[in-house]
Amino acid sequence: MDSFNSPGISSTSKMSMPKYVTLDKQYSQACQELKHPENPFIAHILREMKLDDEALGERITIKIAGNNRLVPVQKVTDEDFPIIAAVFANNIFLSGLDLRYNLLTDAGAIHIAAFLQDNRTLHYLNLMFNDIGTIGAEFIAKALQRNDALIHLRMTGNKIDNKGGMYFAAMMQINSTLRKLDVGDCDLGTQSLIALATVLNHNEAVRAINLNRPILYSEEEETTVHLALMLKSNCTLIELHMCKHEMKNFGVERLCEALYENKTLRYLDLSCNKITRDGVRFLGLLLKRNSTLEILDLNFNRIEDDGAFYLSEALASHNRTLQALAVTKNNITGKGLVALSESMKTNPVLSYIYIWGNKIDEETCVAFTELIQSGRLKPTGTDVEPYEVDGHMYLAEVSHGLKRHYYWTPSYGEPDNKVENASLAIAPVTENL
Repeated sequence: MDSFNSPGISSTSKMSMPKYVTLDKQYSQACQELKHPENPFIAHILREMKLDDEALGERITIKIAGNNRLVPVQKVTDEDFPIIAAVFANNIFLSGLDLRYNLLTDAGAIHIAAFLQDNRTLHYLNLMFNDIGTIGAEFIAKALQRNDALIHLRMTGNKIDNKGGMYFAAMMQINSTLRKLDVGDCDLGTQSLIALATVLNHNEAVRAINLNRPILYSEEEETTVHLALMLKSNCTLIELHMCKHEMKNFGVERLCEALYENKTLRYLDLSCNKITRDGVRFLGLLLKRNSTLEILDLNFNRIEDDGAFYLSEALASHNRTLQALAVTKNNITGKGLVALSESMKTNPVLSYIYIWGNKIDEETCVAFTELIQSGRLKPTGTDVEPYEVDGHMYLAEVSHGLKRHYYWTPSYGEPDNKVENASLAIAPVTENL
């Protein structure tokens, strides 16, 4: 697989478009030359793009997302991508391409690999929830061994399986420009997770990696142990997602031991695991000494009141770096939630806290109402909103949270509150992260 030339697009026959021809005209011309029917959705998106001097100066991201609800959508297929590649082959202004929720398969991935191998301007590629499998992962990973431009790749939801994960681990041994890799929901296995952890021991480029929801059959937490060992030696990783790793208190203890030595990780996602109050005790002790962690996601665990007490004690009197804490649906009662609210009165740094789905009582309602009305907690910094009925305070759920825009983005444009994008929005590393 030394060459990735796509059928219909050779390196010598790529379209040479006039400078001021609009993108939709270029697309129509490419369809005619390659004798392929136009996709009306692609034509519409390209027609809407304004290529004025300001846009060209800033570069642009083309969003051809198949889950667009504002216009009729004809999803992008394997046959459509060669046309897209032809349009953008010689355009230096393209910095991002969003093709999420389309119908791209392994055949389309071969075209994508050919495009990546030749392209020198694309920084962001979103392929989440297409139908790319292990073969497609192999082509894309091998293309990235030669690509020195791409910074952020989202493969989320493509079932590349354990073998596909191994191809990406091999790629990371060679590629030195990729800063963020999202292979969450990709059915990775134990072998590929260990391989990725091993590569990250030495990789100095990757700043953020999403390893959510692997397929694990062992109860021994080997993958968590390997990732913890990696954190001891890695000095560049800033964001780590380990959602749905079947992690228990043993795994949390191993991670905390590593994080005493780690001085770079700022965002740790441990949501949807099996962490209880005993595991959070280790996190509480860590927070008393850690001075780098800024975002901690513990959603959908079972930390209960004792876990909330451990966290609140650390936040009240010791930690002054954590900015966001998510503990939704953790079986915490009013006592634990009030303790967390009290910690915010003495902690000036913690600015985002998400608590919905716990056992909220009237004392909790009063405590969070006071935080919001006093200005200590901004309405955009939590997932509850106070209201009063017959002299009693209640809390209503608000659609805020660290992962609000992980699987979708608003059709109307960029989200108002960037923290909700769950990707180092509080302290971004680089564009598209």
